Amino acid sequence: MPLLINMTLYILREAVKLWRKIAMETCVELQIFMEKWKLLLAGLFFQYVHGVAAHGIHYLHRPGPILHDLGFSLLPEIGPDKAYVSEIFFSTIFFSFILWTFYPFIYHSKRFYTVLLWRRVLAILVTCQALRIITFYSTHLPGPNYHCRKGSKYATLSPPERISDLFLINVRGVFYGCGDLIFSSHMIFTLVFVLTYYKYGSKRFIKMLAWLMAVIQSLLIIASRKHYSVDVVVAWYTTNLVVYFIDTKLTEMPDRTNGNQPLLPLVAKEKESKSDETHKLLNGNSVNALDWVNIFNMQ
Repeated sequence: MPLLINMTLYILREAVKLWRKIAMETCVELQIFMEKWKLLLAGLFFQYVHGVAAHGIHYLHRPGPILHDLGFSLLPEIGPDKAYVSEIFFSTIFFSFILWTFYPFIYHSKRFYTVLLWRRVLAILVTCQALRIITFYSTHLPGPNYHCRKGSKYATLSPPERISDLFLINVRGVFYGCGDLIFSSHMIFTLVFVLTYYKYGSKRFIKMLAWLMAVIQSLLIIASRKHYSVDVVVAWYTTNLVVYFIDTKLTEMPDRTNGNQPLLPLVAKEKESKSDETHKLLNGNSVNALDWVNIFNMQ
């Protein structure tokens, strides 16, 4: 009985500590979110735009003979009955990354702010997806996937009856889309997530495992005939180049590994300081000329 009571008290203490961590981190992240919400919302909205574009190209898709592909010659087909293997593998990468981005809410050791990390991730995704839309609308290739071949009822879509049909994305279109080939969307997400963890993650073993999983994902996509090899190859170098470009344009996120770092990013603290100083001046409090200079320098 005493052992049970001690265990219960221990669990309650740890639960209270965890709740405090989550509450404190939520307050911090919420302040950053209020500054960056427009950029985050734009990035999320573009995911819908990308889906509409992929749906639109399906209307233009015309099934035909599968193009000769080196990857198809080297990798045997895993068959339509095992096509789910690639999706399960991708889902593992996808949801593992999402869970990792929220670890600052639970663990004491933190390396980044979740809101700022997702702002960077969405900026890279939007850039890659914009390039992808331009690419697969430029040249229409016959889809190699099983449901995109001649004789499949999903290979073509009837012309839209209403304009609104072009902007509606149904579940069937997500799993049975055709025509959006160059370059692979699955590889865009995979590589963006892997590159992000490689830069901001802390476990060397997981970094190596992530790269291995990216290679396996590439092979599974080709083996399941969801994309031509060129779709995967182009995704590899395009995504890496976009990540390099975004890293040079966006300011680097503050490193939180040092316990002496401020709780809020420097930008937020500067704005608070600026607001306090301006409030003093408007209320007629005594300030010297240097205070005025500092306020204007914060602009």
